[in-house]
Amino acid sequence: MAGQGTARRAEWWRPDRLATRRANLAARGRILAAVRNFFADEGFIEVETPALQVSPGLEPHLQAFATALHDPLAGTARPRYLHTSPEFAMKKLLAGGMTRIWQLAHVFRDGERGATHHPEFAMLEWYRAGATYRDLMGDCETLLRRTQEAANPPVSSPDLIRGSHDGRVKPGHDEVMSWQGKTADARASFERLSVAEAFARHAGIDILAMAPDPERPDFSLLAATAERIGVAPHPGDDWEALYFRIFLDRIEPKLGIGAPTILYDYPVSMAALSRRKPDDARLAERFELYVCGLELANAFQELTDPEEQRTRFLADQSRKQVLYGETYPIDEDFLAALDHGLPECAGIALGFDRLVMLCTGAGHIEDVLWAPVC
Repeated sequence: MAGQGTARRAEWWRPDRLATRRANLAARGRILAAVRNFFADEGFIEVETPALQVSPGLEPHLQAFATALHDPLAGTARPRYLHTSPEFAMKKLLAGGMTRIWQLAHVFRDGERGATHHPEFAMLEWYRAGATYRDLMGDCETLLRRTQEAANPPVSSPDLIRGSHDGRVKPGHDEVMSWQGKTADARASFERLSVAEAFARHAGIDILAMAPDPERPDFSLLAATAERIGVAPHPGDDWEALYFRIFLDRIEPKLGIGAPTILYDYPVSMAALSRRKPDDARLAERFELYVCGLELANAFQELTDPEEQRTRFLADQSRKQVLYGETYPIDEDFLAALDHGLPECAGIALGFDRLVMLCTGAGHIEDVLWAPVC
């Protein structure tokens, strides 16, 4: 596979190789225009924040690129990281009084490369102050409908020929999203499915019963249940790892088929940066968006309590140290912003390159990039 990837990227700029991507890249431009129009219609302001940060993000499984920021006057160097998400900086803007903001940011994650992963990729992230994660569900429905339409202009348009060097769209291209032989139509009603319902329907598991203490899920309970359905735990698995093993094997391939799926309300142990559900302490107000079995977006009712956030950061640092023997610093300025007062808000991160893949039917993320990281 490594050799195939190297061959794919070799001399990517050659006219014949660029020509194979021209139609997808033309669609990428139309999709971006549709995104900008959507946010303008909704009264959002486009922002730009630095890629260099004190903390790249503390999600335990993400690997960041480290560098140093040199001060030419003091003669010192400070460690910095390329961000894995613009989240911390954008939330600081919310604490500063912004209310509706969006950004298309280039983000960086080491050790990620494949059909749907790239070490540098485009993340579409937006936040609504005074809103809930259910408001973001509505955003997703409208945004995907507009981008699907933008990717596939009417056949009466003068842009009709896919495969020509000007990157135009051929007549009869299916006006739906597709990936790996699966399709979904964003014009259809989106499926809204809770995590508990998804595990019951597709795996026959009461996932919340596997965590009688929501803060400390019971691995032995989940392991026994997983064995029963034929998903064997691996050595070194903990509850979260086994959760994902079941999810990836039995559930994810069935999400977003025919129409996109919004998978919502996660076990609180997987709350990440999301708020606990006020009427059910077992759950966190979080959702993910799936199209054609592919994860497209991750959204939260944002956590605004600085003390609880610090506790979660410390837990993430500890888990990363155990798993990978390293950790990243906490952004104390971010916690200061929360302490100053982060308004009630909801935020979401959506993989823009994956969105283009789905809208064009591309099979590999590098088929929708202007240039790959070599």
